[in-house]
Amino acid sequence: MTLHHFVLVIHLLAATVWVGGHLLLSICYLPLALKKKDPQIILNFERRFEALGMSSLILLIITGIWMAYDFGVTSETWFSFSGGFEKVISIKLLLLLLTFICAICAQFFVLPNLNQNNIKKMAVIILSVTTIAVTMLILGSTLRYGGI
Repeated sequence: MTLHHFVLVIHLLAATVWVGGHLLLSICYLPLALKKKDPQIILNFERRFEALGMSSLILLIITGIWMAYDFGVTSETWFSFSGGFEKVISIKLLLLLLTFICAICAQFFVLPNLNQNNIKKMAVIILSVTTIAVTMLILGSTLRYGGI
């Protein structure tokens, strides 16, 4: 197994945790929390998933940048959108930025005051991060064929 393949496997395992955790939250826990108007359901999931989820996200960033360099897409060509690989990596970096914006909104503005009346704000953030995660997964799958 080459080093690139090992890094890819780590990246895929981390993506499994990150995307899978957000799909689980969006499909199983969020509808129940909305139905019962019980923000504690979301808070309990977040508390249990946070360490694993954040570790996975950090691994995704490290391995993603590593593989981008393996593909010849260095920081000098990020956001150039000049070729298939550059387009995918640039879009994924923009989506990562959106993920950080969602996280900041959740951590500083929504979660500290989460209650029955504003649970829908958290739902929007959860669904946004989940959609971003799935989109990044799909984009990553195109790299095998040269990107988009």
